Amino acid sequence: MIPVLSDSRWVVDCQTRKIVYFALRNNTHFKLMSQNSESWGSRVGLILAMAGNAVGLGNFLRFPVQAIQNGGGAFIIPYLVCFLLMGIPLLWIEWATGRFGGSKGHHSTPFILDAMDKRKFWKYIGVFGIFTNLAVAAYYCYLESWTLNYVWNAITGTFRGETAESVSNYFNAYVNAGDAHQHWSAWIADNPAPIIFWVVCLVLNTWILSKGLSGGVEKVAKIGMPLLIVFGVFLAIMSISLKSGQHGAVYGGSEGLNFLWTPDFSTIWNPKVWLAAAGQIFFTLSVGMGSIQCYASYVRKKDDIALNAMSAGWMNEFVEVVLGAAIIIPISVGYLGVDKVVEMTRTGGLGLGFRTLPFLFEQWGTTLAVICGVFWFGLLFFAGITSSLAMGTPWMGFMQDEFGWSRSKGAWSFGAIVLILGLPTVLFFNQGVFDEYDYWAGTVSLVVFALGETILFAWIFGMDKGWREINAGGDIQVPNVFKFIIKYVTPTLLLLVFLGALITPEGNDWVGAFQNGWKLDNGSIIKQLLNTGIKDQMQMSREAGDLVTYDALKTKLLYVNGARLLLLAVFFGVAWLVSKAYFKRVKSGKII
Repeated sequence: MIPVLSDSRWVVDCQTRKIVYFALRNNTHFKLMSQNSESWGSRVGLILAMAGNAVGLGNFLRFPVQAIQNGGGAFIIPYLVCFLLMGIPLLWIEWATGRFGGSKGHHSTPFILDAMDKRKFWKYIGVFGIFTNLAVAAYYCYLESWTLNYVWNAITGTFRGETAESVSNYFNAYVNAGDAHQHWSAWIADNPAPIIFWVVCLVLNTWILSKGLSGGVEKVAKIGMPLLIVFGVFLAIMSISLKSGQHGAVYGGSEGLNFLWTPDFSTIWNPKVWLAAAGQIFFTLSVGMGSIQCYASYVRKKDDIALNAMSAGWMNEFVEVVLGAAIIIPISVGYLGVDKVVEMTRTGGLGLGFRTLPFLFEQWGTTLAVICGVFWFGLLFFAGITSSLAMGTPWMGFMQDEFGWSRSKGAWSFGAIVLILGLPTVLFFNQGVFDEYDYWAGTVSLVVFALGETILFAWIFGMDKGWREINAGGDIQVPNVFKFIIKYVTPTLLLLVFLGALITPEGNDWVGAFQNGWKLDNGSIIKQLLNTGIKDQMQMSREAGDLVTYDALKTKLLYVNGARLLLLAVFFGVAWLVSKAYFKRVKSGKII
């Protein structure tokens, strides 16, 4: 360890992004500790990687369902309002904080936030920016592996000649681990494909991460994002050009678009719709995770972020609103009709995307079935992997900065953590582990962290300093109205989103709650924390004398609570590492 001299200082070499110790007494300097010399190879690569981080499975599977359930074409109004008042401001906040932290030699949120204000607790708020990525990657990589399996099925013709029921049953069997009637070990023996494809997907992610930003992540983004758009455009054209009676279609593809985008303006003032729109913005932009800050920390101090953030954000919106809405719903409505699709959307987009589309593609003939199957699940795979790669970078940046780990060691340690943390989501999918990870890490944590970082940026770091940081080196001048929006409107909306999720009224009936008394919905954060939904089902099963269902729910409750304990262990484990890194900095003299 180099001794700290009274006339010495720590600074950051902005070209190499390494921490440098200058001993002024003898005009020598030494590079110490950080192995982090990452950088982006090109601006195009950066924008595509940022867009890839945002573009995920939710663009194609979640957004169309949300639109149907919340007013169709009318949903786009609160959606775009939330995008402009919350989404774009959060993108600027996270790009600006990331670049600011990177200029200080930090590449993960604990010390990025610490650099903005020296109150010690901010670094622990920043723990969310590492924890969330580890926990989300744990189940997201499993979901991503489904797409690889289905690409293989499309190529090998697994669903050729199968009925709609058998195609749907294939998916049920694929995720049937932990079912009450079958032990997980027997499930693996009978059906090893889920484990195989999950491990392959995880190894692929880890290997790419080990190649670094420009050599791995950026290359994948440059290949994956253009292919995703090409695949999406092809499928959208096929969908929209579908005609009644063609290949057994009942309706044309335009019927699906009409159904999706016919506005129901009676929903426009329903708080449920606005909360859904705000929630979709979080899902679609990957804000509140810490991955954007990490990516932006490798941007040079005077490089543009104002236009880059806008470009990445609007590219994501194009993929979601134009392509995402033009594939799954029009094809499904064309064959199944509106009523059947409405029924299926109650269970989300997975039912349509994995249980239904493979069968419908088969109606187009052998060649087109293969092409469309590869294109559909291929674009889902590229949407998934460009997002999951972003989830690995905050952990890697943190370990490289604070503990001197190599890029390769950081990548493979990330893979090991995701393997251990993700295994329960594979083996006990039907026991609710997957959903618990998604709810607490992939939903609640995002809002909490986004609210915290917005308050820090606008009110503690200071809006004037923050505004200069956003516009520094900008290729565009951000309109001054956004200065007001970021300081007042965005945090207010975030607080409303959090409170809305915390105390959601029964049946999402906000008007009735104010008029008739506030009874919490089982989907509210408070009721979720108390497991009220599962306990109510257990009570009904016991009263009905259905002991089989009662025992299954009792087992599920055990796994749900176990999943939460795992998540808490990860959070406090990361917090402990942050604390250890902080005291290491104090001991070395980097913090006085």
